[in-house]
Amino acid sequence: MVAEVIPERCPCGSGESYRACCGRFHEGKPAPTPEALMRSRYSAFVLKLADYLQSTWHSSTRPQSLGLEDSPRWTALQILSSDHSCNDGTVHFRAIYRVGDSWGYLEETSRFRLEGGHWYYVSGDTSEGVLKPGRNERCPCGSGKKHKACCL
Repeated sequence: MVAEVIPERCPCGSGESYRACCGRFHEGKPAPTPEALMRSRYSAFVLKLADYLQSTWHSSTRPQSLGLEDSPRWTALQILSSDHSCNDGTVHFRAIYRVGDSWGYLEETSRFRLEGGHWYYVSGDTSEGVLKPGRNERCPCGSGKKHKACCL
């Protein structure tokens, strides 16, 4: 389940190389925490790795199929909080995306379960919204540049 185009930096925003970060999970190594699994699942959405997403989805809630052809262009991930104990965990995150000239976000509190040494995504409570970055605000794409100098 390795990406066809291997990015240098990991899409999850960790600052690490893809191979040292989410790439190792995409190649089969189990994620050690719910946050690591969430980051690797976000990267899988960016790279359109549907098989990986299916394999890390808990069997009790896993959809029969997963089409990613109409997915937005995911640009940044922000982990707002993460917690786990024993066999359960939660991750609250915000994922930024772009559709055409518009920006949006998906915010979710995800639930995870540990079974057989592997963390699985179970479900999440989501909300979506529109982002309207000002010209002098940081660009939502995660570049660190001001919006007026980046994606306008």
